[in-house]
Amino acid sequence: MLFQRLLIPRLAHRAFPLLLRLPLSKAYTPAPKTKLTPQQIQIVKATIPALQDHGIAITTLFYTRLLEKHPELKNIFNITHQATGEQPAALAHAVWAYATNIENPEALKPAISRIGHKHASLGITADQYPIVGEGLLSAIKEVLGSTADERVLDAWKAAYGQLAEHFIDFESGLYRAAEATPGGWKGWRKFFISKKVHEGEEIISFYLTPIDKGPLPAYKPGQFVSVKCFVPELGVYQPRQYSLSDVPNKEYFQISVKREFAVGQKPAGRISNVLHEALPVGAELDVSMPFGDFVLDINATTPVVLVSGGVGLTPTMSMLTTVVGQGKARRVVFVHAVRNGRVHAMKERLARIIEENPQVHRAVFYEEVNSRRDRQGVDYDFKGRADLRKIKDLAVLPDANYYICGPKQFMDAQSKSLKEMGVDETRIHMEVFGSPAE
Repeated sequence: MLFQRLLIPRLAHRAFPLLLRLPLSKAYTPAPKTKLTPQQIQIVKATIPALQDHGIAITTLFYTRLLEKHPELKNIFNITHQATGEQPAALAHAVWAYATNIENPEALKPAISRIGHKHASLGITADQYPIVGEGLLSAIKEVLGSTADERVLDAWKAAYGQLAEHFIDFESGLYRAAEATPGGWKGWRKFFISKKVHEGEEIISFYLTPIDKGPLPAYKPGQFVSVKCFVPELGVYQPRQYSLSDVPNKEYFQISVKREFAVGQKPAGRISNVLHEALPVGAELDVSMPFGDFVLDINATTPVVLVSGGVGLTPTMSMLTTVVGQGKARRVVFVHAVRNGRVHAMKERLARIIEENPQVHRAVFYEEVNSRRDRQGVDYDFKGRADLRKIKDLAVLPDANYYICGPKQFMDAQSKSLKEMGVDETRIHMEVFGSPAE
């Protein structure tokens, strides 16, 4: 986000060059009021080497000072990513990418769409942008010293102002659309956990019902909500984004959350553990409107191939359920990679869909197989890591669109395989779950 990638959040979306390749919401056309002069553009471009060398120092100082001065923003930022250094590193790369594309605003459009949806889910407001801009300029000046003279600071102030206007304009449109949607709202709405369903050993599906009992809006398959709950050890509320894992209904939202354990240097997931262990049925939490531009084209009739790794199946299951619920004979291939059968979520639901819909085909990869419990052809189809080359005849289809969700390394591997097998890059749509290191 500008706030959690210039702020930059989720689960997930931390690779700026990747965002630059993703499809943009068709309704958005940049129209900033701030115009950089040719001289300011050249000054910003001239700072690119300094950003490469000192970017993380700048963003680390920025976040430290910002949260000291505005502790209320701790309820927006992912505190874990602050502690691990992921967020400062992501912001440093985002600033560098913006400077690199300062003369090519078209390249920024997909990132503005993707990040803007994240901002809207967190309720980011226009008056928060100057706070971020002031802090970023102050950090640039302190780290770069005399190199950041008034000309440099003025150029970056204008550049930041232009980028902020892009986001404010886009997010205002999202807020207006949300409030105009039947059952929709702006900001946070109180929900309670009406049911918890275990989906394998690591994932629980949470059924979230609005406390006001009012109707819920329809949403597009692939979209997510932000969920905000109190983390006792931090003493603050923390938001996280989770994909909606079923089709819309007017009574509840369903999210399916993997409990993240500490592994090596990677800390345990604070929100996932609170949701799994500390919040019983009946507990209240704040929920945003559904947002996100990683969405299935429900009007298309061409084949769709859904590729997921681990908990990345949550949006693809929503997409799959939507397609079969339309009653169309649209061909669907569902490819899923998971560690083993014990953690394979929703496999009974998938098996039922396959049985009832002959136009749906699957390929499930298990890295580990328990011969006593896992039955090939029923629970899984292939042993080992996902390899789309093994299923080329099944997965590479004329005019198909591909939706890939999972850890970044997983997505990169699947995207690379598809392109090597002749799939046009414009037909590949991706959503990152988990950190880049996963």
